[in-house]
Amino acid sequence: MTNRLRIHCFQQVAVEGLGCIQNWIDQHKHTLNYTRFYANDALPLVDDFDMLIVMGGPMSVYEEDKYPWLIEEKRVISEAIDAGKIVLGICLGSQFVAAALGANVYPGKQTEIGWHPLQLTQEGKASVLSSLEHQTVFHWHGDTFDIPSGAELLASSAATPHQAFKYKNTLALQFHLEVTEESLTGMCQTFASHLVPSQYVHTAEEILSRKEVIKKNNQLMFELLDEIVK
Repeated sequence: MTNRLRIHCFQQVAVEGLGCIQNWIDQHKHTLNYTRFYANDALPLVDDFDMLIVMGGPMSVYEEDKYPWLIEEKRVISEAIDAGKIVLGICLGSQFVAAALGANVYPGKQTEIGWHPLQLTQEGKASVLSSLEHQTVFHWHGDTFDIPSGAELLASSAATPHQAFKYKNTLALQFHLEVTEESLTGMCQTFASHLVPSQYVHTAEEILSRKEVIKKNNQLMFELLDEIVK
């Protein structure tokens, strides 16, 4: 797609922004608007954007009593999917997408925080994720999701069987390709209490030491974005 896109971002918390996706948007001169839920921004009309990016956060999609905006956020995501918009959900955003499509979201058997490799399904190897086979990517999640009816499972990891799925023009990624050194530093500081080392949870030092892998993840993010907007 060569046209400039109208992109809207749903941001749950200040520390989990677009990361390198902002650079991709700037390079292609797409327009960008936000709903920052932590700042009580208004929700958009679905007709006002071509692409919706739903970012992560520390809450769970089923905590509607604590975070009342979740109900309306899921409604707009569902409307965007039904309208055929390009929708990209990242981490919590992927869980929002799963919930909007009627799938269950629940605590996973393992918390997964740090750098862990992906394995692609046969469908994943033939999808826009083909370049991610056996790549080490960044994870920060405790919840997981079932695969919605009509969607294709694209990837898994040792800790989390459901890492990515595609549904029509919608792509849900449990992992973070967008993280930069700056955003990772902010996450490690803000959510330091989450970093209790275990088999699938790395220390802040381990997370921040992987500078070359961060660059590779950002390269993969750019390639993926180019593919999904074609």
